[in-house]
Amino acid sequence: MQEYLNPHKAVVGAHDAKTHLARLLDRVERGEEIVITRHGRPIARLVPNDPGHDVAAARTAAAALAEVRDQLVADGIGPFTFDDLLSARDEGRRF
Repeated sequence: MQEYLNPHKAVVGAHDAKTHLARLLDRVERGEEIVITRHGRPIARLVPNDPGHDVAAARTAAAALAEVRDQLVADGIGPFTFDDLLSARDEGRRF
């Protein structure tokens, strides 16, 4: 199987990919990304299946942030505008 050196991705020709598909799938399953070429041109990528986002965890995090926001407003510290947040983020940065 002819592979070209690339520090981030393995590159395999279409013929070799067809011949060694099971091995390539094992590597992808371990997290590696494989680029398949035809006549030296990249035409496809084999990548691990992304399990997607955890919607329940995102909702829990959003609810926790809303609670913090509400507590800050109740304590007279907020509400913050988007520009306030950007200013706080950029404070002390050198551009």
